[in-house]
Amino acid sequence: MRVLAIAHNTFRECIRDKILYNLIVFALLMIASSVALGHLTLGHSEKVIIDVGLTAISVIGTLIAIFIGIGLVYKEMEKRTIYALLAKPVERWQFVVGKFLGLLFTLAVNVAVMTAGLMLTLALHGGLPPGGYVRLLPAAYLILMSLAVTTALALVFSTFSTPALSALFTFFLWGIGHFSGDLLELGRAIRSETFAFVSRALYYALPNFSNFTAIDSRNVILTAAYHREIDAAAVGWVSLYGVIYTAALVGIASAIFARRDFK
Repeated sequence: MRVLAIAHNTFRECIRDKILYNLIVFALLMIASSVALGHLTLGHSEKVIIDVGLTAISVIGTLIAIFIGIGLVYKEMEKRTIYALLAKPVERWQFVVGKFLGLLFTLAVNVAVMTAGLMLTLALHGGLPPGGYVRLLPAAYLILMSLAVTTALALVFSTFSTPALSALFTFFLWGIGHFSGDLLELGRAIRSETFAFVSRALYYALPNFSNFTAIDSRNVILTAAYHREIDAAAVGWVSLYGVIYTAALVGIASAIFARRDFK
C-alpha cells in the first residue's frame, strides 16, 4: 500500500509537469503533420502516417522518461522533502519502487493517448483495413517496454548524480543500447580475444534497446506500417527480457539509495 501511495502521488506530480504537456502536444502535432507527408507519396500515405506516428511516440516517450525520470529522486533531495518521507514508516526501496511505478503509469497513459491520436489520424485520413488498428498495439506495447527500461536507467542515475549528468549518462547508454548488436559484431570482426570478451560482456551488461525495435530481424514500426503480424512468442521473450532488466535496474537504484546518507 505504501508503494502504491507513493506511485499515485508521483503520477499526480508528473501530470502537473508542464514539460509533459508540451511534449505530448508536440507528438500529436507530429502525428497530424504526417498526413501532409503522406500526401507526398503515391499509394503509401497510411504507411508514412504509421511510420512517423510510431516514431514520434517512441521519441517523445523517451524524452519524457529521461527528463522526468532524472528528477524523480533528485527533486525530493533538493527540496528536502525526502526527510519528511523517510521519517515516516516507509522503507527506502518502497520509495524508489513507488517513484518508478508512478512514472511508468504516466508513460503508459501518454503512450495510450498518443496511440489513440495516431488511430484517430488514420481514421480521418481514410482508415485501415480490418485488423490494421489491432496490429498497431504490439508496436505501441514494445515502445512502452523500452520506455520502462529507459525510466529505470534514468532512475539509477538520479539516485546519486545531478540531473544534468543523469541525463547525459542516460542518453549515452540509450544510444549505445540501440547499437549493442553492432558492438558484438565488431568484437567478432577484430581478431582479439580480449576485445571480443569485453564487447561480449558489454553486449550482455548494457540495455539492448534493439530488442524492442526489431523482432525476428524486422523493424517493428515498419512491420506495423505494412500491416504485418508480429510474432507473439518473440514479443513474449522480449517482454521477459524487459521485465528482468527493468527489475535489475530498479534493484540497483534501491541499493544505491539505501546507502545514501541524508544527515
